[in-house]
Amino acid sequence: MSRVCAVSGKKALSGNKRSHSLRATRRKWNVNLQKVKVMVDGKPQKIRISARALKSLKAQQAA
Repeated sequence: MSRVCAVSGKKALSGNKRSHSLRATRRKWNVNLQKVKVMVDGKPQKIRISARALKSLKAQQAA
């Protein structure tokens, strides 16, 4: 399973880790994915969704 949000399409970002002497080595920032049961077309389905997208979906649902 890839580390991609099912709603927003967010993926892992890459960049450099910097040591105290500023040497650069590659690193990765992964997305904060959560497994959530969501109703899709009236059926419950388990999807992997980012925490940020989950928070905004809950806010839309409450309003």
